[in-house]
Amino acid sequence: MNLAEMRQLLAARDLQLTKSLGQNFLHDANQLRRIVDAAALTAADRVLEIGPGLGPLTARLIEVAGEVLAIEKDARLVAVLQERFAGEPRLTLRHDDALDYFVREPRDWSAWKLVANLPYSVASPLLVELALGRGAPERLVATLQLEVARRLMAAADTEDYGVLTLLLQWRYEPRGWFKIPRPCFFPEPDVDSACVTLVRRREELLPPELVSSFVRLVKLAFSQRRKMMLKLLKQQWPTDALERAYAEIGLPAGVRAEAVSLAQFVRLTRRLSSR
Repeated sequence: MNLAEMRQLLAARDLQLTKSLGQNFLHDANQLRRIVDAAALTAADRVLEIGPGLGPLTARLIEVAGEVLAIEKDARLVAVLQERFAGEPRLTLRHDDALDYFVREPRDWSAWKLVANLPYSVASPLLVELALGRGAPERLVATLQLEVARRLMAAADTEDYGVLTLLLQWRYEPRGWFKIPRPCFFPEPDVDSACVTLVRRREELLPPELVSSFVRLVKLAFSQRRKMMLKLLKQQWPTDALERAYAEIGLPAGVRAEAVSLAQFVRLTRRLSSR
């Protein structure tokens, strides 16, 4: 579906797009191809798509994947998709709020890949919800705003490194990203966009019973970025336990959270939990 076809369809149905739902539809064929290529799909793959909109990415996904589950919040667009893909056996279309759906009906996504142009207003919580679930998708290929993409790809001791980085990277390895120009969308968004690729780690860094402790530690450590992490963590853990854990890991007492690596946060979680 090119831009002219997109405009024609919207006009024919008198559809006014809703900014609050992040309805900026990607129409550029080259960018759509790059997204599908990043997903490394085969006929054996099961794909989760969130926010299919008018279906330009959906059409490409069902050409190469074995099964596609598309979740769309806007009932008007669900009707368009039902008509456009009527009789397509590889597509299951669900009218729902994706974040509500994940919380309401938790399931094992470990055999799936997420490939989606995510609604920007909910992209971060959607990805975190999937990453923290018991059965996280094996690959995430997501288009989102550039600012969020940089956070997902960030390394320690950089400006973009923070809570979102760690809540995704504890389970996923960043594999690359590319910028998508604003004119590739209709209507053009107010922010720059990028597509990121993250691949689930072969071995999880933490057992399930320690994930909540890791999340609590990370959020508290970054609650005030300019403060020493040790002072912040004393709100939840005894000073002597923190000092011993710091010494074992080799963390300076005055270190800030932004300078602590993922591996060090994982080790700190394990040591504090063991006590």
